[in-house]
Amino acid sequence: MEYCIELEGVTKSFTKIKALDELSFKVPCGESFALLGPNGAGKSTTLRILSGLLKPDSGKVMVCNSTPDLAGDCIGYLPEDALPFLNLTVKENLEYIALLRGVRDYKSRIVELASFLHLEDLDKPAGSLSRGNRQKLAIAMTLIHRPRVLLLDEPLNYLDLPTQEEVIKYLRGLNSTMLVSTHIMSIAERLTSYVIIINKGRVIWEGRMDDLKKLSKNEERLEEVVARIMGGKI
Repeated sequence: MEYCIELEGVTKSFTKIKALDELSFKVPCGESFALLGPNGAGKSTTLRILSGLLKPDSGKVMVCNSTPDLAGDCIGYLPEDALPFLNLTVKENLEYIALLRGVRDYKSRIVELASFLHLEDLDKPAGSLSRGNRQKLAIAMTLIHRPRVLLLDEPLNYLDLPTQEEVIKYLRGLNSTMLVSTHIMSIAERLTSYVIIINKGRVIWEGRMDDLKKLSKNEERLEEVVARIMGGKI
């Protein structure tokens, strides 16, 4: 089996706070994983390390069989509350990332993504967009170079329900490997097939989404099952 994401014994501390504590997991190529955990569990830190924006203190990190700093063209990273370049237009934002990533057909790619995400005024400054449209632009900037690996931190923030459904359908139709951090279980359930739950920088549960559902007692909601796992009651 080929793995597109690999972490082995990854540790990261900020002053006296250990964000990741010997964190280890693997994501097979082409699979979609939800990364769940309470606030401060290390989810965003994990995605930042995988994206190459943050270096671990120790441990092994591989994305597309390379270290993250050499795998940039393979990775599409969407941070939580992502902001485009506010002084550039929608089109200029997309052109900048496309040229940076070496996208040859960037003109048609921009038209395709703008149409899919209903970004109608490409000449509008990003700073004048609504928060929802800024999120759409950030998603387009993440996808424009057709990355093999998507690292998505709360990707559907600020989007209305119809747009959420369109984005979920689009992402599910890609062949990309996905690692999605979210607090919203309904999004995790619709967007991913596997789950990794971390707490205090360590994996505490890992398995198929269907197996997570089977842990439900007395018609518990999935959020309640995850809360029991986080609380050490499973």
